[in-house]
Amino acid sequence: MDAGIISSPTSYLKHRLGPLPAERQLGDLEAWWQRSGKVSSATIDRQGTPWLRMFDRFGARVDEILYPPEYWEMLRTGYRAGAVWRAFAEESLLGPYQIGYVTSFFDPGLYCPYIVSLATAVPLFKYAESSVREQFLPFLLRRDDSVWQGATWMTEAGGGSDLGANVETVARRSEGKWLLTGEKYFASNAGADLAVVAARPEGGASGVRGLALFLLPRRKVDGSLNYLIRRLKDKTGTRSVPTGEVELHASEAYLLGDAAKGIYSILEVLNLSRVANSIGSVGLSQRALSEAWTFAEKRIAFGKPIIDQPLLRRQFDARMETLKAAFCLAWECVTLLNQVWRETPPYSERYHLFRLVAHLSKYWTAEVAVDMAEWAMKVHGGMGVLAEYPVERLLREAMVLPIWEGTPHRQILDGLEVMMRKKAHRLLLDYLVERGGEPETLTPLQAVAETWLALEPEAREAEGESYFRALAEQTARTLTLLPR
Repeated sequence: MDAGIISSPTSYLKHRLGPLPAERQLGDLEAWWQRSGKVSSATIDRQGTPWLRMFDRFGARVDEILYPPEYWEMLRTGYRAGAVWRAFAEESLLGPYQIGYVTSFFDPGLYCPYIVSLATAVPLFKYAESSVREQFLPFLLRRDDSVWQGATWMTEAGGGSDLGANVETVARRSEGKWLLTGEKYFASNAGADLAVVAARPEGGASGVRGLALFLLPRRKVDGSLNYLIRRLKDKTGTRSVPTGEVELHASEAYLLGDAAKGIYSILEVLNLSRVANSIGSVGLSQRALSEAWTFAEKRIAFGKPIIDQPLLRRQFDARMETLKAAFCLAWECVTLLNQVWRETPPYSERYHLFRLVAHLSKYWTAEVAVDMAEWAMKVHGGMGVLAEYPVERLLREAMVLPIWEGTPHRQILDGLEVMMRKKAHRLLLDYLVERGGEPETLTPLQAVAETWLALEPEAREAEGESYFRALAEQTARTLTLLPR
């Protein structure tokens, strides 16, 4: 592959997808990153956790996150490009996820605010009462620097994988309003203007069936703060998104949809982010490969560039193929999501197919990103561990990708559930034939799925990772053989 393609996220998108409807806009976004954004991003990362100004000089609570001006310009560039508004203007998620890919090549942490803002706008659009939708949605769809940001707050101190047991935030009705009381422990994009929040209506059922999704504005109707930021997290990477602990004290909120079906809305929100996690993982993987390529072309050892050494060249070739497979799997996930994102329960078979592919993709692409970042560090040798060069940061950024929006264990178990209950593995096989796959070439993939499901329940879970990994990788490799 041409070095110019591997060093450019827009070129790689075009190489894999063909002509891009918004190619000029994506090119402009990439050019901005090359011109200004990379320096701002590196500066933000080196500064570490931003300060939180909790009070103004008169003692009033303000909870202001003190990033430098360069951060806000970096952040707003993506919003202006259409990280959220394009989904609704174009009635398609393809453009926003392409913007996410370009962003993640340069700064995967910054993609988080964009996707959680989109994941706030979508349930607001689908499930809010018309008066609530008309009041708040336009703010998220603005195309200038006055745009509002969203956030998705589900996880509490007990953990995020078992929401039914660990969500203790309570929602109660009072004088026609919903009031939320509780704490969110990993609140990404703290300081957002709006957030969608998982809470249990007072008297609701135990477990996930008793959860509902609420829209929480940053400010109450009277203008006062509607939630408080206890502190910001000091993280290894992703410093370009503020993550905090948020306190809710009778915080005003709006119910999104039917409370009895709240878990479905919550999972829709998570799935939007899981797809983004896949796209971000592949964008980071391409960046790692690009950095390794650039270094290997110029690093001389034993009389020639190390990229011409047979062992390293073989590794490059193998990882080029892995990047291709990861991209194909992630983008197939985007394509399927784009077909079903407007659906509401009860879902179609195509939606259940999307669910399985989302779990496969989120799991495998995140593992690829960590491996690719670690390998790029090894290519650089000692230079790879120095903070003054970019590759050590790539590994720090990559480490959160298997954890965000559900650990590998969660993806395996949820993938198994949709296979057992909805026969999604058969939907996947039929879909691959529909996409042009030869039935006989899918036999190994079918064998993996059927062998796994035939195990006794305890063995089925215990052996899950090896089977799920094989299913994900075989699906990805199969997609590379299919026509666009």
